[in-house]
Amino acid sequence: MRTRETVLLKRAQAYEEQAIAELYDHYAPRIYSYLYRRVHDAQVAEDLTSEVFVRVLQALQSEQFWHTSFQAWLYRIAHNQVIDYYRQQTRQQEQMHQVPLEDQPEATGIENVIADPSADIDATRDAREIAGGLEAALSRLTPDQQQVLVLRFGEQMKTQEIAAIMNKTNGAIEALQHRALATLRRMLDPGKV
Repeated sequence: MRTRETVLLKRAQAYEEQAIAELYDHYAPRIYSYLYRRVHDAQVAEDLTSEVFVRVLQALQSEQFWHTSFQAWLYRIAHNQVIDYYRQQTRQQEQMHQVPLEDQPEATGIENVIADPSADIDATRDAREIAGGLEAALSRLTPDQQQVLVLRFGEQMKTQEIAAIMNKTNGAIEALQHRALATLRRMLDPGKV
């Protein structure tokens, strides 16, 4: 751990606002990026990022600190926020199915988006199809495989960092990444496998 970060963490544990603000400024964009890649919604990612740092402050107040890596601890909190978010979404969807259709709010769709007349419609459509296919394939991976791919390729983290975040060995992370990529290849191009 870097000396500057160590000093900041000690100052944050002493509830120094400036140290907490510096840690937030340093880590919030990374946590937001991770969360956005998991939930695909900017507003939700912002809300979850705020909640991660509320949890950090609560942990400081209750003296439940990180044990090894502050960064890994933050990403674990963020991962737990994603799990809680999707659990809540599932509960809300189950409740929506219990509401009669005429009482449900109308969905807003693509028809509400004004297209740029100069855009290449075919290229845009192809890009959306590819992105949609990739997103669908990613959603069929295990949660651990999804997390490894988001951290490795989305967050550009090294195997050791991911291992610390997920509390697994380097070998386990490499195996998860290998299996996830192999599964994606099979799903996205079944004719070549």
